[in-house]
Amino acid sequence: MARTGIHWMARSMRARRHFHEELEALELEILSLGELAERALGRAVDVLTSRDDAEIDAVIAGDDAIDERYLDIERRWLELLALQTPVAGDLRLLSVIIHVNLHLERIGDIAVNIVKIARATKALPANQGILTHLREMADVVRPMIRASLDAFVKRDLELAQRLPEMDDPVDRLNRSMYREVAACSDDQDILEWAIRMMIVSRQLERVGDHAVDIGEQVAFLLTGEFQEFTDASHPEVGPGR
Repeated sequence: MARTGIHWMARSMRARRHFHEELEALELEILSLGELAERALGRAVDVLTSRDDAEIDAVIAGDDAIDERYLDIERRWLELLALQTPVAGDLRLLSVIIHVNLHLERIGDIAVNIVKIARATKALPANQGILTHLREMADVVRPMIRASLDAFVKRDLELAQRLPEMDDPVDRLNRSMYREVAACSDDQDILEWAIRMMIVSRQLERVGDHAVDIGEQVAFLLTGEFQEFTDASHPEVGPGR
């Protein structure tokens, strides 16, 4: 009986060790997915200027790799959940992984949306001021993606809580885009292109939101309490803020 108990304990310890090894492997997969999504977004913004068909095709094709990674993480997540009953801390980590996985996949989708808009407006004249505006937004949200993942891997609550402040310039730029578009009203072709760029601006603003949401998940992982960093019940201040 004693030997049977020892063997059971040994198997249980091996199972727990395997469980945590798989958790660590999933975290590495999340980081790899984040790199793919962030890189795709950068290429998509570059395409707005270059209008390169080959690069547009490459970003769209690259989304297949992002989707495959996303689905693989989800599959392994389900297998891991079925392996054994996680304790509270492990269950929180599993919950955070599946949420972060979804946010990163959505960022990949946003990159595809942007290059499709670039293709649809390729024949229209562009406005350099608006392109600069969008580049400024991308130069903020791309580091936000990296910061959110750094907060996750380093278990850095302070960094996670700084993400809403990092997102403030993105929100301001998105709200002020209407002035850039209104300035194009004298030229119908440029105006048509500019209106589509408002959609791009909104897409980039959503990337910032995804990064903030990842930060919220990190805070939940570290504190055990979920709290939204921004309160959607309070309306935004108008465009002049």
